[in-house]
Amino acid sequence: MKSYIVIGLGRFGQTLARQLCALGAEVLALDNRSDLVQQVADDVTHAVVGDGQDKEVLRALGARNFDCAIIAIGSNLAASVLTAMNLKELGVPYIICKAHDETHRKVLEKLGVDRVIIPEQENAQRLARSLNSHNVLEYIELSEDYGILEIPAPAGWIGKTIKELNVRAKLGVNIIAVENDKKTNVSPSADYQIVPGDVMVVLGDNYALEAVQKL
Repeated sequence: MKSYIVIGLGRFGQTLARQLCALGAEVLALDNRSDLVQQVADDVTHAVVGDGQDKEVLRALGARNFDCAIIAIGSNLAASVLTAMNLKELGVPYIICKAHDETHRKVLEKLGVDRVIIPEQENAQRLARSLNSHNVLEYIELSEDYGILEIPAPAGWIGKTIKELNVRAKLGVNIIAVENDKKTNVSPSADYQIVPGDVMVVLGDNYALEAVQKL
């Protein structure tokens, strides 16, 4: 199970924390505003009131033990820079940081942040990808090469089990969840049989995801 610490619980941070947890990850959400922490507390693994600019707070929370730290502080350049420096010094293996603009991005990259995102640009790219394919319900870019795709179950998958489909070997993707009007089944078993109305959540590189879209 992947583990994430999300620092900053504005709209972007809350949405990201909830989605990661819904996909089966362990998520610690951190903000210095107790009202924002309360809003997300029931939807993540742990929610804590604290200041990400304080290295001792991050140390006490065991930030270095998480697979990834996501700084979602927003337009406060000084706060995101200091938080990134703290995380780097603590030895967090992978750091993603939200930036407000290109200047903000360049500063963070110079600090050695592993990935810097500008949400408005990311959303535009996601929308373009969705519009370009009639059957894509949602696309989440994880990196330049990998993403998560939500699509209605292809007709050829209906009535077959995940084991029978063997998509990892045949297509190079992993089915990480199945959604329908009843529930979301995270990490469905190999014996799960696809039924009409299922929405498949698949993980893979961009080439493999394009192949899935053509089914």
